[in-house]
Amino acid sequence: MKRFERGRFSTVERAARWVPSLLLLAVIVIELLSPATNTFPLLAAVPVAAAPLVSLAWTFTGGAAALALGSFFSYLHGGGSFGRPELISLVTIGVLTLVAAFLNRIFAHERARLRTLREVAEAVQFAVLPLVPERVGDLTVAARYRSAQKEALIGGDLYAVHDTPHGVRFVIGDVRGKGMRAVSSVNTLLGSFQAGAYYLEDLSEIVRGLDALMQNFPGTDSDTNFVTAIIAEVSSDHSVLRMANRGHPAPLMVHEGTVTALEPKEPSLPLGLGHLAEPDDVPMDWFELPPGATLVMFTDGVTEAQDRNGVFFDPVPPLARPLPPNPTVILDTLLTALARHTDDLGDDTAVLVITRDPADHSGDSSRSGHGAVAHRPSGS
Repeated sequence: MKRFERGRFSTVERAARWVPSLLLLAVIVIELLSPATNTFPLLAAVPVAAAPLVSLAWTFTGGAAALALGSFFSYLHGGGSFGRPELISLVTIGVLTLVAAFLNRIFAHERARLRTLREVAEAVQFAVLPLVPERVGDLTVAARYRSAQKEALIGGDLYAVHDTPHGVRFVIGDVRGKGMRAVSSVNTLLGSFQAGAYYLEDLSEIVRGLDALMQNFPGTDSDTNFVTAIIAEVSSDHSVLRMANRGHPAPLMVHEGTVTALEPKEPSLPLGLGHLAEPDDVPMDWFELPPGATLVMFTDGVTEAQDRNGVFFDPVPPLARPLPPNPTVILDTLLTALARHTDDLGDDTAVLVITRDPADHSGDSSRSGHGAVAHRPSGS
């Protein structure tokens, strides 16, 4: 399962490797169309342009090709001999080729060092945000993370799915802020959620624990360190979704071409700000999860993405059409629409998609209205 998106590979980066060859081609075209034009500046640029883009061998090859072309056209224009200016130009190309080779080795060393650092960073980041299972009972799962920072794999968004004795429990959230403090908060929250998901029977207790954790997170002001999150569980028979929405974008339920926003009955403050609400107040919402239904959850990097005209992305239209009950297909459909809407994500983006197997009818015998969503609020 694909976990991370590093963004689109730059078209400019792909095209840059052709610059030395294009310079050589330009020299040939100019010499054929306008023999009187001085093309030595372009030839001298070939090895210099090649140095940061290609290997050492190709850097020497580019310099040798430039030197050969320069010699050929100088000999041709000089009537079978080389003048002093032509010799100086040829020597200049040779010297620049040696300089380019030296620079190429420096660039190669730096690339190797950065590659090693990135591999270490990836190992740390993968440990912070582990792979979610592709299947949990009769639920299938897909997730994707795209960092707003091109050189990072994760930032302040988080998600996790765990199969527990109390049902399938999952979380998706967005930590306020960026950088290493946000990553540290993600790591702490996910570890605490995993422990609570397995050992605490009441989902409300997990929410209270995460809220207290963020209030007492070291080195931060309790009023500025918070996380918008959805903490939820699917019952053991997969028919009921129980959810606490702590100031997070409402999930979408996709079922038979219909998209329903699962809005909370009562708004709740983000995790870390629970001390500003009533003591022990953990509003919970219940929803029916019919066979074949898909729960789509995302962070505000999706809903706050803007196009060039400042229009925010609406995730409902791309999902409001016949789609197979397949979380990967639905995830790809959403992200493809998002990519078409904007090329520049201003915030980290995490998407978690969970689908109930269409063939799973356990626990549904007493429920009527196939495909309907029931909303039953309850306090803690």
